[in-house]
Amino acid sequence: MKRMRSLAAVLAVLGVAAIALTAWTGLAGASSKKTSLTGAGSTFVAPLVAQWTANYHTADINYSAVGSGAGIQQITARTVDFGASDAPLTPDQASACKGCVQIPWAFAATSIPYNVSGVGYGLKLTGPILAQIFTGKITKWNDSRIKAINKGVNLPSEDIVPIHRSDGSGTSFNFTDYLSRVSKTWKSQIGKGTSPAWPSGVGVGAKGSSGVAAKLGSTPGGITYVDVAYAYRFHYKIAKLKNRAGKFILPSVRSLTAVSAQVKSVPKNNAISVVDPAKKVTKGYPICTFTWVIVPLKTSKAHDLKLFIDWAVTKGQTYGHPLLFLPIPKVVKTAARKTTARLHT
Repeated sequence: MKRMRSLAAVLAVLGVAAIALTAWTGLAGASSKKTSLTGAGSTFVAPLVAQWTANYHTADINYSAVGSGAGIQQITARTVDFGASDAPLTPDQASACKGCVQIPWAFAATSIPYNVSGVGYGLKLTGPILAQIFTGKITKWNDSRIKAINKGVNLPSEDIVPIHRSDGSGTSFNFTDYLSRVSKTWKSQIGKGTSPAWPSGVGVGAKGSSGVAAKLGSTPGGITYVDVAYAYRFHYKIAKLKNRAGKFILPSVRSLTAVSAQVKSVPKNNAISVVDPAKKVTKGYPICTFTWVIVPLKTSKAHDLKLFIDWAVTKGQTYGHPLLFLPIPKVVKTAARKTTARLHT
């Protein structure tokens, strides 16, 4: 009888332990369940965000590459947790977003790929020539102004077909910001913006970075502007652009680094422009850009957004090199982390 009572006591203890273990396991499972963050915007930064999504394990990141304009609209409407844009917010957009901040989290460049019969890699172009191409003032690839800077290149009598973004695009902002710096006519007639008023009847439009890149492949005589990651992905020929120092430069690690090294300070609102760098930047590529994540200062996802954005601007930078996204400069990283730390519930 005594032995039976001892066995019953042991079983009772084991039962309690089993219940406790089950309860602990349930709590552990609940606490280890990853949260989810949704974002939308820039197609420019999408290849890098895809790398972050695959390698960030603290939360599930669901990102829709719908263009910078749409990304700004969605974070303004609070239908996503973060937006992404290659153009800084305008004063009106910042006001409409009601308490949003923009945080620089990547650095890359806009390339100028082309599809010209018989012409190899590295065709030389200048900012003023690009402005005249995209306004329809230069219409043939063997135009004397293009021939003059491409001695020995057999340029065909082929129609030039400018291809631009049809959606609201930070890449369009970067491109038109550059053209506004190098062409007074462009600045006065069109200016810079995510949705510029492209001249009627000049060229064709396509949606997203992948859209303009794909359109170029099927358009003889085409020329477009697209983030360099897409140009390399599609194996397109890319133009050398003349910088202020008079050098014709391709977008490369070296030429992007030359530009990012000149960033010594960051404006209070983090809106940094690095297009058309100074003459002293002899090896710099002229159409570089930062790209931003846009988040509300006050949000229920503040904790998770802080962790993700801080990871993106530190460890996350290591995933950009193969895509020609270079690590953001130290001063920019400091500003980004300082802004991120302000997020709260």
